[in-house]
Amino acid sequence: MYLAFRKPMQPFVLYNSEQRKKVEFVPRKEGHIDMYVCGMTVYDYCHIGHARVMVAFDYIIRFLRSQGWNVKYVRNITDIDDKIIKRANENGESITQLTDRFIDAMNTDAESLGCVHPDEAPRATDYIDQMQNMIGNLVDKGTAYPSANGDVYFEVEKFAKYGRLSGRKLEDMQAGASERVDVEVEKKHPFDFVLWKHAKENEPAWASPWGNGRPGWHIECSAMSTCCLGNHFDIHGGGSDLTFPHHENEIAQSEASTGEQYVNYWMHVGFINVDGEKMSKSLGNFFTIRDVMEKFHPEVIRYFIVSSHYRSPVNFSDAALKEAKNTLSRFYHSFKAYQQSYGVEVTAVPDEVFVERFNAAMRDDFNTSEAIAVLFEINKALNTSVKDENAEQAAVYYATLRHLTDILGLVQHNVDDFLKSDIGQEALGLTAEQIEDLIQQRVDAKKAKEFARADEIRQSLLDQGVVLEDTRQGTIWRRAD
Repeated sequence: MYLAFRKPMQPFVLYNSEQRKKVEFVPRKEGHIDMYVCGMTVYDYCHIGHARVMVAFDYIIRFLRSQGWNVKYVRNITDIDDKIIKRANENGESITQLTDRFIDAMNTDAESLGCVHPDEAPRATDYIDQMQNMIGNLVDKGTAYPSANGDVYFEVEKFAKYGRLSGRKLEDMQAGASERVDVEVEKKHPFDFVLWKHAKENEPAWASPWGNGRPGWHIECSAMSTCCLGNHFDIHGGGSDLTFPHHENEIAQSEASTGEQYVNYWMHVGFINVDGEKMSKSLGNFFTIRDVMEKFHPEVIRYFIVSSHYRSPVNFSDAALKEAKNTLSRFYHSFKAYQQSYGVEVTAVPDEVFVERFNAAMRDDFNTSEAIAVLFEINKALNTSVKDENAEQAAVYYATLRHLTDILGLVQHNVDDFLKSDIGQEALGLTAEQIEDLIQQRVDAKKAKEFARADEIRQSLLDQGVVLEDTRQGTIWRRAD
């Protein structure tokens, strides 16, 4: 819907992790943005940390497109790595069976959260040749070396700018500082990282100039991003946990291979903590998206993510999600009140002042919390104009709110379906037909001036989790929060 209100490309500011400050975005190609985001390693269901990355880049891309930018969005799939091999062996299934299953699950979860599909979703195993070409190029240039055991390593000391993204200096770093850094005797420097791993028994392997083996994790993203977007592109994003060593290593191997700058802007999404602690399986506070969707409507999860700035750490808890549900419901209630009086269709042009305030917040490093504050103002104005029966004003505020919530991917469900949703709640003991029947009995009681009976029916329904609201169009019901 928001495409109708497109203007010429609007400039915007983003926080570039490499420069550690907000800078104005300058495209490499007029009106066009190439963006690569590190995707999932598909050996399990996606967790809420993944949900945050998915949703954050989804609303960023929706907003940029609403501002007239042509965005090419690539998000890779890691479908070969140690964890995948281990899990497939544990399950007694092939790697392809495992990865296909979890790719389908990932796509289903992303759709449930209201995310648009990336324009391309390259799978690592489809780019083995390109990875080998890049490794071969690095070996030829003398910035990578085969070791005696058949692994091929990148030599970090040969890349002068190593550490520029994370702000680390090689001399200050100690081996073992990261879980992804192996300490092995075969390396020239403890921080040299593997580009090609020699084949182990009962592991998938591909033929290569250095013997049978498979790619290291870091080279996968360099090969896929440059194949899909070219040696030098605009934005590279991912979770902040990937800054070091993954993104640092991507820069080193890509630039050493191509001799060009790899990426102009780096964007990193903040961590999700659970009840104030870092999420981990060992702490037992690890939640998949599916776990959470059993208790909360998917759009409530999306609203929870959208409502805080993408770079800030957020604390995930049941209380925070309940609050998100109540807040999101306010928009649905307002839409419902308007639609009952004036129908679903958007009949007016959005209010430019509100739209510009929203856009200004989003153009400042995608400040969603500021943008949502604008939505609340519009919501309030909409409720007032519906109450005052000011149809013309109400239509403008409705159109404005519809347009702006669409950009954030919010209020995308039928209002009744959302408000009557019983996700995470005990099922109502009453069917919709029984509720409607009791509402009719209450109407009849009021007509007959049996007010005590009418109150009794209202209370009885409330005791069973059903709230009645009397409107000019009649009585409607919703689930109690």
